[in-house]
Amino acid sequence: MTFSTNRNVIRWIIILSSFIIVSSILWNTYSFFQKFKAEERKKMETWTLAYPEYNKYFYQDNVELNSIAERIVIDTTVTIPMVLLDKDNKIRNERNIDSVILKNPKELIRFINRLISQNEPIEVDLPNNEKGKLYYGNSPLLNKLKYYPLALLLIIILFAAVVYFFYRSSKNAEQNKLWTGMAKETAHQIGTPLSSLVGWTEILKSENINPDYIVEIEKDIDRLQTITERFSKIGSAPTLKQLDIVEATQSSFDYLKSRSSKLIHFELISPKKAIMVDLNSQLFSWTIENLVKNAIDAMKGKGNLKLNIYSDEKQVYINISDTGKGIPKNQFNKIFEPGYTTKKRGWGLGLSLAKRIIEDYHNGKIKVLSSEIGKGTTIQISLKTQ
Repeated sequence: MTFSTNRNVIRWIIILSSFIIVSSILWNTYSFFQKFKAEERKKMETWTLAYPEYNKYFYQDNVELNSIAERIVIDTTVTIPMVLLDKDNKIRNERNIDSVILKNPKELIRFINRLISQNEPIEVDLPNNEKGKLYYGNSPLLNKLKYYPLALLLIIILFAAVVYFFYRSSKNAEQNKLWTGMAKETAHQIGTPLSSLVGWTEILKSENINPDYIVEIEKDIDRLQTITERFSKIGSAPTLKQLDIVEATQSSFDYLKSRSSKLIHFELISPKKAIMVDLNSQLFSWTIENLVKNAIDAMKGKGNLKLNIYSDEKQVYINISDTGKGIPKNQFNKIFEPGYTTKKRGWGLGLSLAKRIIEDYHNGKIKVLSSEIGKGTTIQISLKTQ
């Protein structure tokens, strides 16, 4: 308990520290962006002061004043996009703007609106006591800096996602090891009383007991042996053999039919010819039983259950349909997750085991083919044929 508590404390310390570091980086980046933006604003204000002097002495012989003003006017706007308009909205000066935009009035208006969204325009003194407005945007460097926090945030999110999926996969691996160990231990524990039951059955045969009773007891012993073998195979690579999937499905179906409520109407539709598939008969029968039992539970022991087998050139399909309560569409994939259950009692392992057996061991597919609330569900298994 102490180790678990300490581990949780350390985990929260790491999360909190990471949050503080990320927040600090984002805040510093934002502050630097605002400071850099203010510096550009000062440059443009200096430009508006130098521009009247530039105009005043541009056509005179005062080279010193002309060169100083020219240096300020030109050097200040090396990379910053800007346009100076007079009171009649005529262009008096421009820098770093595509000529296509300047020639198209509509494009120019859109461009100026974009500049206004980036920076407030600055009033400029023009000749003849006129006033103009300087519209300017962010420099390329400032625009890149603006997206830096987003890029940083995206990298952090991706890193967090990698850590999360690594943690989740590690946790799932631990759970799989736990379930595998429990399954093998269950098989081991069942083995001892099962051997005893086999011995007692042989003794009963020598007594004057109705043979029909012995036959039924032997059937249940065979069933227990099958369950034991199933659990012992969890976590191990199963052996697949070329088997007739129609016969294998029919056997499991008939067993469940004979031991289910008479209020359930069973129907099996299958081709008369054999369909050969690489199967592990014990694990496959476990899958069919899990799906059928799940369908029976969904119908609360009363309704119609249909199993339909058909194939094409490449695959065989097994549809198991019930008239139960149905599954919401947003739960179609979730029902196969370990622990998912709608029952008051149950661990939610039946469908997750079915998915693992079909997809991991048999390289097939299992999915909810269709479902309607209050009318029923159809689950489909598809396997490759030979």
